[in-house]
Amino acid sequence: MDVKSVFLNGYLEEEVYNEQPPGYIKKGQEDKVYRLKKALYGLKQAPRAWNMRIDDYFQKNDFMKSPSEHTLYTKKNKEGDIMIVCLYMDDMIFTENNPGMFNNFKKAMTKEFEMTDIGEMSYFHGVEVKQMEDGKFMSQRKYAEQILSRFRMKDCNPVAIPAETGVELRVDSNRKSVNPTLYKSMVESLRYLTFTLPDITYAVGLVS
Repeated sequence: MDVKSVFLNGYLEEEVYNEQPPGYIKKGQEDKVYRLKKALYGLKQAPRAWNMRIDDYFQKNDFMKSPSEHTLYTKKNKEGDIMIVCLYMDDMIFTENNPGMFNNFKKAMTKEFEMTDIGEMSYFHGVEVKQMEDGKFMSQRKYAEQILSRFRMKDCNPVAIPAETGVELRVDSNRKSVNPTLYKSMVESLRYLTFTLPDITYAVGLVS
């Protein structure tokens, strides 16, 4: 599900004022300003205000926040059914083992916030999900291709073993120095790729 105008759902705790925007200036009161009750896009307080609002809603409705992943919430009922919700800014993915919990959650969220149901997940922040009768298949093929294209490595040769054990990386003083910003960007891209390719974790750890 997708939250519409997500930051407008966040209530401001601080006093924030905004000048009258062009086209909405009140004649005779041009020197006055608006006091904001809700967050607007562009405010540094906006992400925090939205997070506090949705976190408060979840906890009031018996969801437990994960101590290690603060965007992950779980809810269990007396029968042992469980629901898992993952929040990423204005996107929300959730699953359960009881269709009743699923439908009730969707109705409650739509009533509390203005949301759009975009159906079963097929692509989420670089992860492709294929929904099949016998299970789900997750990959980052498109994301991997984007990385290769971005760093001009589309013609590189594939290998079965990303890195041999015992390999040590050393600085070669005879070669041109590496752009540290570019290098860090490459490593971060590879680190995200380990989500669906755990076999490259050792190699990515080496270059990290």
